[in-house]
Amino acid sequence: QVQLVESGGGLVQAGGSLRLSCAVSGRTFRSYAMGWFRQAPGKEREFVAAISWSGVCTYYADSVKGRFTISRHNAKSTVYLQMDSMKPEDTAVYYCATGTVCSSRSEDYDYWGQGTQVTVSS
Repeated sequence: QVQLVESGGGLVQAGGSLRLSCAVSGRTFRSYAMGWFRQAPGKEREFVAAISWSGVCTYYADSVKGRFTISRHNAKSTVYLQMDSMKPEDTAVYYCATGTVCSSRSEDYDYWGQGTQVTVSS
């Protein structure tokens, strides 16, 4: 059974930083791409960042480019999202997902975590 567990969410002031982690079990982590998505209240889920199995491909939404960094540690079966210079509009539930390609499309990911809340105060 594939499981993804996010952690690291919380409350931060605008301009601050958080690092999200997503631990994966039940799948050969190093063989799969990973992605981060988020969903704000009343809005559709949106792509944030993705990384290929090798880490060579990284892909970011324009809204987070230059502020967020995705990385992975294959030996720990964990993907990270370092979030800096955070803004109130980054407030959302953040989800990690695993799939076969480094992609911004949610349909390319077949397993999802339960999400972690991130709140940025102004």
